[in-house]
Amino acid sequence: MTSSPARNRRADARRSRAAILDAAVRVLNARPDAGMGAVATAAGVTRQTVYAHFPTRERLLSGVLDHLTAATVAEMDAADLDTGPAAEALLRLLDAGARTAGRHPVLMRALAALPADPDGDAERHTEVADRLRRVVRRGRRTGEFDDRLPVDWLVAVIITLSHTASEERDAGRLSAAEADEALRTTLLRLLGADGS
Repeated sequence: MTSSPARNRRADARRSRAAILDAAVRVLNARPDAGMGAVATAAGVTRQTVYAHFPTRERLLSGVLDHLTAATVAEMDAADLDTGPAAEALLRLLDAGARTAGRHPVLMRALAALPADPDGDAERHTEVADRLRRVVRRGRRTGEFDDRLPVDWLVAVIITLSHTASEERDAGRLSAAEADEALRTTLLRLLGADGS
């Protein structure tokens, strides 16, 4: 049985898109101002192919952000969020997110400087928020976490504090270790998991 030409074209397009995004992550992490031509060369495709998938640099950067978000979610899923104490699961989840961002520090700073995209940001945070929500609810069921504040409020605060820790680290106001410790301490206190 042979594949249809249309199916082969779709598979080729998916491979090209994946190659472009992988190359963009590598190239833009080394040189955030690199152009579409440099990404095309690194991906082994033509500039026209890059533009066919990403008509503008902004669309490419948005695609890269989606690509890195998917990698972060996959790493979070590998952190086994349903075992052990909920506080430890939450910290594993945060560590997984930090590992992904830590592999691409220059690129992450460039992506953070993009104009605000409330709809896109909300969509990107959905999968992360779902995992956070699962851990917070489990911690509340087991009595590890305080149940006085709404779960969705806690999830929003966790995401915001995580971004704040990254910003403080990137600005040089806190070292990486200080930012991580401040985030952990704040979140455990917020959730009532620090014994206070």
